[in-house]
This record gives sequence, C-alpha cells and structure tokens, in this order.
Amino acid sequence: MMARTPSTMLPLGTLAPDFSLSAPDGVVHSLSNFADKKALLLMFICNHCPFVVHVRAELVALGLEYGPKEVGIVAISSNDVSTHPEDSPEKMAEVAKAAGFTFPYLYDETQSVAKAYRAACTPDFYLFDGAMKLAYRGQLDDSRPGNCIPVTGRDMRAALDAVLAGETPSDNQIPSLGCNIKWKTGNAPDYFG
Repeated sequence: MMARTPSTMLPLGTLAPDFSLSAPDGVVHSLSNFADKKALLLMFICNHCPFVVHVRAELVALGLEYGPKEVGIVAISSNDVSTHPEDSPEKMAEVAKAAGFTFPYLYDETQSVAKAYRAACTPDFYLFDGAMKLAYRGQLDDSRPGNCIPVTGRDMRAALDAVLAGETPSDNQIPSLGCNIKWKTGNAPDYFG
C-alpha cells in the first residue's frame, strides 16, 4: 500500500517564493527567469514515486502544449537522495531525457524551496499568474494509480486556460495526493501539525 499524502493547499494569492536551483547539467534557474511569462506552473515531483510515474506522460504533454503559450514550467525534486538514491540529480537527468521533459528539472538539495512552498507530496502543483500570485494549487486530475480513471490533466488544464484568459480559476480546488516528500533526518517541516 502506497502512503498517500495530500498537498497543504498554500493560500490562494500567495506570492511565489523566490528560488534559485541547479538542474543536473549545472544550469541555475531562478524565479526571475519566469518573470515575463503569463503564468508559472511549478511542480514538485521525483523519479521514483508511483503517483508521479502515473502522470509523467501528461506532464510532458502539458510542457509541449503550454510552454509555447508563454507558460513557464519547472519541476523540482526535493527528496533526500541519501535514502532515495534513485532521485539523485544524475538519475533526474536520465528521467528528464527519457521522458522528453521540455522544462527544467531542478534539484532542491537543502529542501528549503519545498519548505518555502509548503510542499508535502509528489506530485504537488502550484500555478501562479503573471503577477506571480498563486491562482491554483491542487490535483492534476482525478486519476490515481490503480483507480482506472484516465490521466487527462483536466483540473490543471482548466486552471491554465483560465489564467491565460485573464480569468480566475475555480476556487473548488482538490488537493493533490501522492507520496510524501522524503525529508532529510531532522529536516521535516512543522506545517503538518
């Protein structure tokens, strides 16, 4: 049985916390790299989580479809690689290439970015508007491993389309669900209490 951890549902309207993280190739990406975009989709994912593996092809599809529409897209892995070596930057590079990611896949070694976003699970999704205010946080869609519901990205696509049209996404937002972020010993955040 997989552990099922819901997202914390950061308050809507929250300004995107700053970040500056490296991709496995050493290129550093920061929040400011996306300042000229109409929206920013930030995703906390990892290599091994069955919930992420279940939706990986849809993440690639979102990148291909919405990247050209002035949506900045970035994926971040914050897992402790000492306990989960399959999530190491070297393996991240392999997964990104094999899956066909068209967006940066960054490593949050200190886990400080995950904490700043109050990330709890993989996948955990955050959609910010052009002013970098949180417009949507929640599930990609209703599909989960084993529930036989097709992966469509319905909820995220509706939110993306709303933001791109200058509208506010529905406030009926369902938390994402996935594996918990693998925190380093003694580093688990206090926002689960």
